[in-house]
Amino acid sequence: MQLAPLDPTSPDAQALITQSEALMTALYPSESNHFEPAANLRPPLGAFWGAWVDARLVGCGGVRHRAPAGEPAYGEIKRLFVLDSARGRGVARQLMARLEAELTARGVRLARLETGIHQPEALALYRRLGYSERGPFGDYARDPLSAFFEKVLTPAQM
Repeated sequence: MQLAPLDPTSPDAQALITQSEALMTALYPSESNHFEPAANLRPPLGAFWGAWVDARLVGCGGVRHRAPAGEPAYGEIKRLFVLDSARGRGVARQLMARLEAELTARGVRLARLETGIHQPEALALYRRLGYSERGPFGDYARDPLSAFFEKVLTPAQM
């Protein structure tokens, strides 16, 4: 597998994002979906990475840099998605490691994310990676269909 930066507005990225949104729309009502516009995951607002296996894009994920007034800066993991055919092969884990490295390289020591409760594999992955559950952050409101997580990052995780 190869990881590389990917323009989130490119046709290949948009194809994965469309599949991800279709899945989320099937699992959750519209008020429980929080689709970050792809352009917000481009530098300098963020970063977006793709994962390729045998020259085929099989996964993607991004991070949006946030620096709210009076709070520590953090990176919000967004748009993590892996094709069904590539799941169970460590693609999401490697994308997460790359996104965390992106944050630590920028001096950001906190990663946060929101995911849905009907995605047991995603919930298990985040817990295995050391993410702790927390309450809503940023502009999120309490939602019984959402799970919120965060992880303190250290430079050694790069």
